[in-house]
Amino acid sequence: MARQSAACPCAMQTQTFESFDGTPIAWREMGEGRPVVLIHGYFSDANTNWIKYGTAAKLVDAGFRVIMPDLRAHGESGKPHGGEAYPPDALAMDAEAFIAHLGLTDYDLGGYSLGARTTVRVLARGIAPRPRRVVLSGLGDEGVVDTGRRAGFFRRVLTHFGSFKHGDKEFMSQAFLKTTGGDPQALLGILDTFVDTPEAKVATLDLPVLVVGGAADDEVGSFEGLAKMLPQGRFVEIPGNHMSAVTRAELGDAIVSFLTA
Repeated sequence: MARQSAACPCAMQTQTFESFDGTPIAWREMGEGRPVVLIHGYFSDANTNWIKYGTAAKLVDAGFRVIMPDLRAHGESGKPHGGEAYPPDALAMDAEAFIAHLGLTDYDLGGYSLGARTTVRVLARGIAPRPRRVVLSGLGDEGVVDTGRRAGFFRRVLTHFGSFKHGDKEFMSQAFLKTTGGDPQALLGILDTFVDTPEAKVATLDLPVLVVGGAADDEVGSFEGLAKMLPQGRFVEIPGNHMSAVTRAELGDAIVSFLTA
């Protein structure tokens, strides 16, 4: 089969599987070759995070099979409202179940923001076999060791959704959620899944890890600090803040360069 054209993500079909608790998890794929699983950020989805701005296309052109799930409560995945659907580490358990469902044994893994944090949790929980290389984008040290630091902010956005005006610090997150069509009630459950990963545990994750962050991103702690925690961590700075860095061509360039090195 010929490699799928990176220029036409419209041809992709969404697939689904049932996760550890029966919640349907949707995913999309582009390309053929070495598998790389990429997990999007909070309030986002696979299309917005990886496809829309060309990151997935760059990886396809570099010879990768790009596999992009929608987190539970996001995108085309299930959006349950009951608290039982959001136990601690639910997102990591989804990722583990997804990788097992696909039968991946030789693969790369990464994410942006919440997706990167989920990647850290998957590693900390001891997934086997481990990925060959890991990409943590849009995630600094505080986003790993103190996951509740910004939970209050997101809880305000979701519980008072639609009430924020231009100039309010919550306005941009509210506006972004409107563009992705997220379900505020389901997304509130995600806050209950957060689990800190202590610095001592991060220091045991001895595999090649790329940390990528926007030069103006001050929302998730220090990118350099996270890279220094990791035995084989390296940091690449790209333009942008937490919301805009994901739209930059430099994000895809950095990921491709690291995974093909």
